[in-house]
Amino acid sequence: MIRKPFWLVIVAGLYGATGSLFAADVASNDPQIFAPGVISGPAGEACPAFTPNGNTVYFDVGSMILVSHRAHGAWSKPEIAPFSGQWLDHDPSMSPDGSYLVFVSNRPVTPGGDALGATVHGKFYPARGGHLWRVDRKGDGWGQPVHLPDAVNASDRTYAPSVAADGSLYFIHPDAGGVFHIYSSAFAHGAYQPAVQVPVGDPAASTHDPAIAPDQSFMVFNSTDAKDSGMGDFYIAFRDGDHWGKPMDLGAAINGKPGKWSQWGAHLSPDHRTLYYTSDRTTEVTYPLTPKQAKARLAQMESWDNGNDNIWSVSLAPWLDAHGVGQGKQGSGT
Repeated sequence: MIRKPFWLVIVAGLYGATGSLFAADVASNDPQIFAPGVISGPAGEACPAFTPNGNTVYFDVGSMILVSHRAHGAWSKPEIAPFSGQWLDHDPSMSPDGSYLVFVSNRPVTPGGDALGATVHGKFYPARGGHLWRVDRKGDGWGQPVHLPDAVNASDRTYAPSVAADGSLYFIHPDAGGVFHIYSSAFAHGAYQPAVQVPVGDPAASTHDPAIAPDQSFMVFNSTDAKDSGMGDFYIAFRDGDHWGKPMDLGAAINGKPGKWSQWGAHLSPDHRTLYYTSDRTTEVTYPLTPKQAKARLAQMESWDNGNDNIWSVSLAPWLDAHGVGQGKQGSGT
């Protein structure tokens, strides 16, 4: 996504909590800030994509995808990923086996061409478009990004990829009326198949930011379905045979009230039982402050708590356990 996500700004135009002061870098039933001061900082971070062993994370800040590594329980200072930094890159999504990563970019489709633009309600925005690209793991590094075919990139506003274990790709783009929906493209016989709209929730509502389980047994996504909350709320839906069950709201602890905070950018942890997402929520402050509290508050604002986007996590165990979705297993990949 683009800060604020370019497509979400458009959606918000169409549709009209608090964290602990020093929240731990763990998942729980209450949302937690992820790696405050290291990964979640003052610049606005989003969309974490983990390697299977959970020790490397790719995420975006502005127009770049960054990477950080965990060693001895601590995350390293983020660096620009080797395949990013020249164009507007965002929304990284790791394949479940860690062998490739899909991301959004406005880079030229053909070498030497112009950056991809986007047309929104008849108005052209230069260099503000987005197509999906894939970069494959090559040893300890990465190969060259490859532009995905028209079966996926049918729109100049194709965003929010999420990869299933069988190679199926979930993503979003707008319909003819400009409303975003989730689509999926199966990967069969070495090629992506024509994309189809995912029939989840109200078909007329805006649905976006899918986080698909590797076995496609459930999906977390963002939608304006049921409530007009500007940027939308998070829902979880479980597959029931050949169709999706009724989406369930993830609740007020995650979904902020309109005008309080927003949330978007769903991603799953390597064991698929924790939701990582992006939010501009901030710590609630009770006044007056003591001098010591004021200094601590200033330090926290300089570190991350300034109203910009940060990465948060929350356990999905209550919903998964209630639906008999078993404990996921972390991979052993890099």
